[in-house]
Amino acid sequence: MSKKTDRVIMNDDIRVSEVRCNVDGAESLGIISTDEAMAKANELGLDLVLIAPEAKPPVAKIMDYGKYRYQEEKKQKEQRKNQTKVDVKEIKLSVKIAENDINYKVKHAREFLAEGKHVKFRVFLRGREMANPDAGRDVLLRVWEMVEDVGAMDKTPRFEGRYYNMLVLPK
Repeated sequence: MSKKTDRVIMNDDIRVSEVRCNVDGAESLGIISTDEAMAKANELGLDLVLIAPEAKPPVAKIMDYGKYRYQEEKKQKEQRKNQTKVDVKEIKLSVKIAENDINYKVKHAREFLAEGKHVKFRVFLRGREMANPDAGRDVLLRVWEMVEDVGAMDKTPRFEGRYYNMLVLPK
Protein backbone atom coordinates (compact mmCIF):
# COMPACT_ATOMS: atom_id res chain seq x y z
CA MET A 1 0.00 0.00 0.00
CA SER A 2 1.44 3.32 -0.99
CA LYS A 3 0.68 6.48 0.92
CA LYS A 4 -0.86 9.29 -1.10
CA THR A 5 1.24 12.40 -0.72
CA ASP A 6 -0.32 15.81 -0.39
CA ARG A 7 2.42 17.28 -2.59
CA VAL A 8 0.99 19.10 -5.58
CA ILE A 9 3.15 19.64 -8.66
CA MET A 10 2.57 23.12 -10.00
CA ASN A 11 4.10 25.97 -11.99
CA ASP A 12 7.92 25.66 -12.32
CA ASP A 13 7.99 22.20 -10.67
CA ILE A 14 6.39 20.59 -13.75
CA ARG A 15 9.17 18.68 -15.54
CA VAL A 16 7.37 17.24 -18.58
CA SER A 17 7.73 18.60 -22.13
CA GLU A 18 4.03 18.73 -23.05
CA VAL A 19 0.70 18.54 -21.23
CA ARG A 20 -3.00 18.28 -22.00
CA CYS A 21 -4.10 21.68 -20.70
CA ASN A 22 -7.50 22.88 -19.46
CA VAL A 23 -8.47 26.29 -18.17
CA ASP A 24 -10.59 26.27 -14.98
CA GLY A 25 -14.22 26.90 -15.93
CA ALA A 26 -13.38 27.49 -19.59
CA GLU A 27 -12.14 25.75 -22.73
CA SER A 28 -9.64 22.98 -23.22
CA LEU A 29 -6.41 24.10 -24.86
CA GLY A 30 -5.49 20.58 -26.02
CA ILE A 31 -1.98 19.18 -26.00
CA ILE A 32 0.53 22.04 -25.77
CA SER A 33 4.08 22.46 -24.52
CA THR A 34 4.60 23.14 -20.84
CA ASP A 35 6.19 26.51 -21.64
CA GLU A 36 3.08 27.59 -23.59
CA ALA A 37 0.85 26.45 -20.74
CA MET A 38 2.97 28.39 -18.20
CA ALA A 39 2.83 31.50 -20.41
CA LYS A 40 -0.98 31.21 -20.66
CA ALA A 41 -1.24 30.76 -16.86
CA ASN A 42 0.95 33.82 -16.25
CA GLU A 43 -1.09 35.82 -18.74
CA LEU A 44 -4.29 34.94 -16.83
CA GLY A 45 -2.61 35.49 -13.44
CA LEU A 46 -3.31 31.90 -12.35
CA ASP A 47 -1.35 28.74 -11.48
CA LEU A 48 -0.59 25.74 -13.70
CA VAL A 49 -1.35 22.64 -11.62
CA LEU A 50 -0.53 19.09 -12.72
CA ILE A 51 -3.71 17.08 -12.06
CA ALA A 52 -2.94 13.64 -13.54
CA PRO A 53 0.85 13.18 -13.79
CA GLU A 54 0.54 9.47 -14.76
CA ALA A 55 -1.65 10.13 -17.82
CA LYS A 56 -0.19 10.10 -21.33
CA PRO A 57 0.30 13.04 -21.86
CA PRO A 58 -0.01 14.40 -18.30
CA VAL A 59 -3.07 16.58 -17.60
CA ALA A 60 -2.58 20.11 -16.25
CA LYS A 61 -5.15 22.69 -15.28
CA ILE A 62 -4.84 26.48 -15.14
CA MET A 63 -6.54 27.60 -11.93
CA ASP A 64 -6.25 29.74 -8.80
CA TYR A 65 -4.72 27.08 -6.56
CA GLY A 66 -5.07 29.05 -3.30
CA LYS A 67 -8.81 29.48 -3.89
CA TYR A 68 -9.18 25.81 -4.83
CA ARG A 69 -7.37 24.63 -1.68
CA TYR A 70 -9.48 26.95 0.50
CA GLN A 71 -12.70 25.55 -0.98
CA GLU A 72 -11.54 21.95 -0.47
CA GLU A 73 -10.67 22.62 3.19
CA LYS A 74 -14.07 24.27 3.65
CA LYS A 75 -15.81 21.19 2.20
CA GLN A 76 -13.86 18.83 4.47
CA LYS A 77 -14.65 20.96 7.53
CA GLU A 78 -18.36 20.87 6.64
CA GLN A 79 -18.25 17.09 6.24
CA ARG A 80 -16.61 16.68 9.65
CA LYS A 81 -19.25 18.94 11.20
CA ASN A 82 -22.09 16.87 9.72
CA GLN A 83 -20.73 13.53 10.98
CA THR A 84 -22.68 11.88 13.78
CA LYS A 85 -20.86 10.16 16.60
CA VAL A 86 -22.49 6.95 17.81
CA ASP A 87 -22.75 6.83 21.58
CA VAL A 88 -22.64 3.32 23.08
CA LYS A 89 -23.72 2.92 26.70
CA GLU A 90 -22.66 -0.23 28.50
CA ILE A 91 -24.77 -1.89 31.18
CA LYS A 92 -23.10 -4.60 33.26
CA LEU A 93 -25.11 -7.44 34.71
CA SER A 94 -24.28 -10.63 36.59
CA VAL A 95 -25.72 -14.13 36.58
CA LYS A 96 -27.02 -13.79 40.16
CA ILE A 97 -28.71 -10.41 39.63
CA ALA A 98 -31.97 -9.79 41.50
CA GLU A 99 -35.19 -9.00 39.63
CA ASN A 100 -35.47 -5.44 41.00
CA ASP A 101 -31.85 -4.74 39.94
CA ILE A 102 -32.67 -5.91 36.42
CA ASN A 103 -35.72 -3.63 36.37
CA TYR A 104 -33.61 -0.66 37.52
CA LYS A 105 -30.93 -1.24 34.86
CA VAL A 106 -33.55 -1.85 32.14
CA LYS A 107 -35.20 1.47 33.07
CA HIS A 108 -31.89 3.24 32.37
CA ALA A 109 -31.38 1.26 29.16
CA ARG A 110 -34.84 2.33 27.95
CA GLU A 111 -33.91 5.97 28.63
CA PHE A 112 -30.67 5.59 26.66
CA LEU A 113 -32.53 3.98 23.75
CA ALA A 114 -35.12 6.78 23.80
CA GLU A 115 -32.24 9.29 23.47
CA GLY A 116 -31.01 7.41 20.38
CA LYS A 117 -27.96 5.81 22.02
CA HIS A 118 -26.84 2.23 21.47
CA VAL A 119 -26.85 0.00 24.56
CA LYS A 120 -24.45 -2.88 25.14
CA PHE A 121 -25.47 -5.37 27.80
CA ARG A 122 -22.65 -7.43 29.36
CA VAL A 123 -22.93 -10.35 31.75
CA PHE A 124 -19.62 -11.09 33.49
CA LEU A 125 -19.08 -14.73 34.44
CA ARG A 126 -17.03 -15.25 37.62
CA GLY A 127 -15.24 -18.40 38.74
CA ARG A 128 -17.62 -21.35 38.78
CA GLU A 129 -20.18 -19.48 36.67
CA MET A 130 -17.92 -20.28 33.71
CA ALA A 131 -18.98 -23.93 34.07
CA ASN A 132 -22.51 -22.92 32.96
CA PRO A 133 -22.19 -19.97 30.54
CA ASP A 134 -25.77 -20.41 29.30
CA ALA A 135 -26.92 -18.77 32.54
CA GLY A 136 -25.47 -15.49 31.21
CA ARG A 137 -27.38 -15.87 27.96
CA ASP A 138 -30.57 -16.51 29.92
CA VAL A 139 -30.10 -13.22 31.80
CA LEU A 140 -29.64 -11.34 28.52
CA LEU A 141 -32.74 -12.95 27.01
CA ARG A 142 -34.76 -11.88 30.10
CA VAL A 143 -33.48 -8.33 29.61
CA TRP A 144 -34.27 -8.46 25.88
CA GLU A 145 -37.93 -9.21 26.60
CA MET A 146 -38.08 -5.97 28.61
CA VAL A 147 -36.51 -3.71 25.94
CA GLU A 148 -37.64 -5.27 22.66
CA ASP A 149 -40.48 -2.72 22.24
CA VAL A 150 -38.02 0.24 22.18
CA GLY A 151 -34.95 -1.39 20.63
CA ALA A 152 -33.71 -3.68 17.91
CA MET A 153 -31.17 -6.40 18.65
CA ASP A 154 -28.09 -5.78 16.54
CA LYS A 155 -25.95 -8.56 17.95
CA THR A 156 -27.56 -11.60 19.50
CA PRO A 157 -26.16 -12.73 22.86
CA ARG A 158 -22.64 -13.87 22.10
CA PHE A 159 -20.06 -15.46 24.38
CA GLU A 160 -16.70 -13.62 24.27
CA GLY A 161 -14.05 -14.52 26.83
CA ARG A 162 -15.62 -14.19 30.28
CA TYR A 163 -18.52 -12.07 29.01
CA TYR A 164 -21.85 -12.65 27.34
CA ASN A 165 -22.54 -9.55 25.18
CA MET A 166 -25.64 -8.25 23.45
CA LEU A 167 -25.97 -4.97 21.50
CA VAL A 168 -29.35 -3.21 21.24
CA LEU A 169 -29.98 -0.30 18.86
CA PRO A 170 -32.81 2.23 19.12
CA LYS A 171 -35.79 1.67 16.83
